[in-house]
Amino acid sequence: MKVKITKPDSTLYDGEASLVQLPGTGGLFEVLNNHAPIISSLAKGTLRIVTADGEKTFDIRGGVVKGQQNDLLILVQ
Repeated sequence: MKVKITKPDSTLYDGEASLVQLPGTGGLFEVLNNHAPIISSLAKGTLRIVTADGEKTFDIRGGVVKGQQNDLLILVQ
């Protein structure tokens, strides 16, 4: 799936991923390919993505995620 992780002043990641693990305000959750449409708020924690090249992690202070049709946009602080 296409994933874009953006901060107000920069883009942290823009590429493909097979799994994204997010710190939701209701708890940790994962998004995989063909996930149902989603909009959720994010809490402080670690955002993890799994790509063909391995794994990447980002510490975030909160944000929101919107996903549909294998396109995930994550806005973080």
